[in-house]
Amino acid sequence: MITILLGLSSLIWLVLLLGRGGFWLSNVRDTDVRMSGRGAPDLEWPGVTAIVPARNEAEVIARVVASLAAQDYPGPFSVLIVDDQSTDGTAERARDAAAPLGRSGFVEVLRGRGPERGWTGKLFALQQGFEASNAMETPSRYVWLTDADITYSADALTSLVKRAEAGGYVLTSLMAKLRCESLAERLLIPAFIFFFQMLYPFSWVNRASNRLGAAAGGCMLVQRDALKTIGGFAAIRGALIDDCTLGQKLKSVGPIWLGLTDRARSIRPYERFKDIRQMVARSAYAQLRYSPLYLAGTVLGMLLIYAVGPLAALFAGGWQALAGLGLWLLMALIFTPTLRFYGLPPFWGLLLPLIALIYLAFTLDSAYQHSQGRGGMWKGRAQAARSE
Repeated sequence: MITILLGLSSLIWLVLLLGRGGFWLSNVRDTDVRMSGRGAPDLEWPGVTAIVPARNEAEVIARVVASLAAQDYPGPFSVLIVDDQSTDGTAERARDAAAPLGRSGFVEVLRGRGPERGWTGKLFALQQGFEASNAMETPSRYVWLTDADITYSADALTSLVKRAEAGGYVLTSLMAKLRCESLAERLLIPAFIFFFQMLYPFSWVNRASNRLGAAAGGCMLVQRDALKTIGGFAAIRGALIDDCTLGQKLKSVGPIWLGLTDRARSIRPYERFKDIRQMVARSAYAQLRYSPLYLAGTVLGMLLIYAVGPLAALFAGGWQALAGLGLWLLMALIFTPTLRFYGLPPFWGLLLPLIALIYLAFTLDSAYQHSQGRGGMWKGRAQAARSE
């Protein structure tokens, strides 16, 4: 039996290594922005409106506003913060941060309404911001959807627009670099990015001939007309994995692009393992379409992929132990580019089997929370329907 399991696990890792768009290389990044064609600097820069949904973000919103104000973008640019029923003074902090910037009308804070039935809170806030920006005297060509915990280098927006204009992309998205300082973050955050790229290989997402669509919700530059074409955020109003759902919808309209970046960074701390568990559990079961069958398959698949090799290396004998050790080293090697991106040493990759099992536990917790009517819990809201 162990021989069969080792064979199956080896086959899966061979497919991941050679047949999954090279996701593990982590080499699709925003460092190759073209300076010619439609994105040439001598052309007129299109207008951009940043829409920032913010719910109880008083601790970070001032830094976010300052980061947006520091953009060196040469075209028309404004910021609309949608205060999503905050109770911690988020709106006041945002206004206080905007006041001394000396850019009249640059930041507007909109008091949002609570989500209507069938909507998640974030998407309803984004829809309100989108409607407000559509009502402006001269609506911008692009809307920049950015989370309330993301800060940017000064050239981030300029780089985004260059790429979007050069490629004619209806969606240009950056996977923000998440904070990686606490023990919990260093152990689990790089793997979060690794698993995301495994599910949504960026090279496939960016290939027009491939049907896979995805995006990273922290930073998405979207053509306004394309967003109108799909029906705005109403088209995905109940989606918990809203970024990838939006990416899939927009890819039906035109080309999209997704990549890693150092220009966008999340300043949200995940000091405790509990914090990361809550982040993952919010949408993990939704990724499995709330299906117990898919959940069972995921459990078996994760054990086959990540547990068989290390268990054979530790407890089998002879060639089976050597084969298990080879698999263990292979998965550590494949994990290395992501670890390097986060400044962690290669030997950290030996922990990938343990990390994968932790994420599996988070996924099981996600299913449990959904069964208890707490699915999609975020900032005090349960946004997924309770299992019947």
